[in-house]
Amino acid sequence: MTIDTTWPNGLPIGDDWVETGQTSDVIFPYDGSVVATAPLGTPAHAARAVDEALAVASAMAALPSHARRAALMKAHDALAADRDAFERLLVMETGKPLVDCKVEVARTLVTLATAAEEVARLHGETVPLDLLPSGEGLIGFWTRRPIGVVVGITGFNYPLLLAAHKIAPAVAAGCPVIVKPAPATPLATLWLVHLLRSTGALPAAAVQLVTGDVEVGRRLVEDRRIGAVSFTGSAAAGHAIARNAAPTRVLLELGSNAALIVAADADLEAAADAVVRGGYYASGQACISVQRVLVEEPVREEFLSLLADRVKTVAVGDPRLPETRVAPLIDQAATDRVLEWIAASGAEAITGGRRDGRAIAPTVLAGVPDGAAAWDEEIFGPVVCVRAVPDLEAAFAAVNASRYGLHAAVFTRSLATAFAAIERIEAGGVVVNDVPGFRADNMPYGGVKDSGIGREGPRFAIEELTVTRMAIIRP
Repeated sequence: MTIDTTWPNGLPIGDDWVETGQTSDVIFPYDGSVVATAPLGTPAHAARAVDEALAVASAMAALPSHARRAALMKAHDALAADRDAFERLLVMETGKPLVDCKVEVARTLVTLATAAEEVARLHGETVPLDLLPSGEGLIGFWTRRPIGVVVGITGFNYPLLLAAHKIAPAVAAGCPVIVKPAPATPLATLWLVHLLRSTGALPAAAVQLVTGDVEVGRRLVEDRRIGAVSFTGSAAAGHAIARNAAPTRVLLELGSNAALIVAADADLEAAADAVVRGGYYASGQACISVQRVLVEEPVREEFLSLLADRVKTVAVGDPRLPETRVAPLIDQAATDRVLEWIAASGAEAITGGRRDGRAIAPTVLAGVPDGAAAWDEEIFGPVVCVRAVPDLEAAFAAVNASRYGLHAAVFTRSLATAFAAIERIEAGGVVVNDVPGFRADNMPYGGVKDSGIGREGPRFAIEELTVTRMAIIRP
């Protein structure tokens, strides 16, 4: 099945769309068919995009607040008008179930609208400079200024939403932005960039897109004229980008192996529902999907029974169908890796652990040991690992033993346990009685340890993409 694209051919670089001469196929993961062809960029295209962004940086910084807000709201309204088409496109290029693509479009709309609102909150403060005698009579205040050209590099799993979290805060802050989508999923991002460039409220070169391989990304992040790099993806890739970009500011939203603790006093049915809801959405291809479940020993058997019954009802199949919850992963290499990790874990498969057509059947592994990749690393597939622990102290210790720390969750009826989890768990977010995958797009989002640096969410990303400028005046 192929789709018709509604934006110009080529890459949006400078004021125009540049023909690249080379294309790559975008593949529907469900059946391997070609969805469309996408323009394939080169390091030369990346270099040109940086030059074009620098050329409009001053104009973008001077753009009035109403113009930046208008651009974001016009793009929001245009996307909303075509939301069904965006949802269908996301299904085809990511292979994600339709239900998850609907959520992605809805969250993208919230992100654009929230960034537009934050334009009105970009302000500074006065500073009392007379705390020392030398400051008597001085007037002091600070403002926030755009950091410069922003490079946004996104992952394949939520291409539209991740791009919005790079582009919208940059536009709100007054920064030109160049986005590089994942090679497998460039289409929805191309369309979003086209909508922003078509608003007439921004210089065209304020929002550009370059596709391509690792060399294209390296050409972008190693350019010392860049103000900031915002990346979403694996920890290994993020660490390499941080090294290559230094000393440029970087925002890294990296991987995780999100944990969910089930206390002995928890509502076990609600906890089992949450593990299914949070472990298999987007076919498990989400950095805060439930991967590690730590259950207090007295309720282990009951919880596993409840969980197994629920997992068996998870619909696997064609992502275009509204009832589907798990579909094939992004490509065959990802599928092979997940199956290898399952086999190497040596754990008991309570459910799944095998192929279901081109997909992986929703899997629950019991007793996965430390040192197994399925427990230690980010599996990025429909796999949940369950381990019994003697008490909550052991649960907190096991959560914190990971090199990751993005989101974690705890199910409990105890307020004391809830606050203990919030205080003790080393993560960017702790969720009580819901999935670690909960994210409101206006909240600060990011991790600790190998899960990243900095925070997303328009207000917080705008702070990362601006710098304070102090004004000191002696009248």
